[in-house]
Amino acid sequence: MFTEKANKIFKEVIEMYHVIDRVDQAFSNPYDSTSQQIEHLLYRKCWIDTVQWHYEDIIRDPEIDPVAALTLKRQIDASNQDRTDMVEYIDSYFLETYKDVIPKENATINTESPAWGVDRLSILALKVYHMHEETIREGASDTHKAACRKKYDVLVEQQIDLSIAIDTLLKDIENGDKYMKVYKQMKMYNDDELNPVLRGEK
Repeated sequence: MFTEKANKIFKEVIEMYHVIDRVDQAFSNPYDSTSQQIEHLLYRKCWIDTVQWHYEDIIRDPEIDPVAALTLKRQIDASNQDRTDMVEYIDSYFLETYKDVIPKENATINTESPAWGVDRLSILALKVYHMHEETIREGASDTHKAACRKKYDVLVEQQIDLSIAIDTLLKDIENGDKYMKVYKQMKMYNDDELNPVLRGEK
């Protein structure tokens, strides 16, 4: 199943990141972009999410220097754009994979594309990892660990359910019961012409 591969890669990414555990560490993708295209995309996608997860932790430091916070906000904005771009690359992979499938006459469209489901699955992998860390964190109270264990169990259940849903959607697309229709993200705040502040209007 597709999500078995995806979840394995997401776990690999998150564990690799935490070897050094720094947002500024060098990135290296072990999967070839040509022969292992989807693996390459999934690895890159989860790496972006993992770095951004830690950006979001850092920027919530109540003692953070305002100048450093602004710099970090710009990095988060850039990371969000990279994240969106990767979702579109993954959807392009699926569109190419299923390009020869002829949808059935009664085929329906899903509320989100497969790659946006994959996006949520990547974030869930991070939640599962970090919640598990809280269940074993040295110095944490037993009450805290027990509460986090309950949350961890729910997150794992959610991960399983979402994996099934994504695999079912892909199977439905493959069988012609569902069809893909991807809309490019039209973010306005990054565009010099669409954002009145960047356009220079007061």
